[in-house]
Amino acid sequence: MLTIRFLRQGKKHQPFFKIVVIDKRRSPKSGKFVEEVGFYNPLTKEKRLNKERILYWLSKGVTTSDSVHNLLVKEGIIKGKKIPVHSVKKQKEELPSEPAAESPSEQTTESPTEQKTEASSEQVTESSSEKVTE
Repeated sequence: MLTIRFLRQGKKHQPFFKIVVIDKRRSPKSGKFVEEVGFYNPLTKEKRLNKERILYWLSKGVTTSDSVHNLLVKEGIIKGKKIPVHSVKKQKEELPSEPAAESPSEQTTESPTEQKTEASSEQVTESSSEKVTE
């Protein structure tokens, strides 16, 4: 299955992107793409898109990545709404004001180390009490 997505190029902190048609399973860094259909430089906001070739590939059933889809909508090549790219954090639901009764599985159990320390402290008090009574 083919998709249209960005292929990052450039040095550290100086990226530019080729917009390529590539097999979806292939890593975009492999460099083996079917066709280059555009170019985008986010630093200078320079864009070069081959509208005819993009429309051709879309007519053949090629999908687009979310970021490329948003770029094509912004440039007016395709119509539709932009897709939210950033993940939205879920807000924690408020806890009920009164705590519900705990089920037996939710009751806290002591860890084995806590049980050992309690057992050893009981032995110490028993041995000290035996010494006092003798």
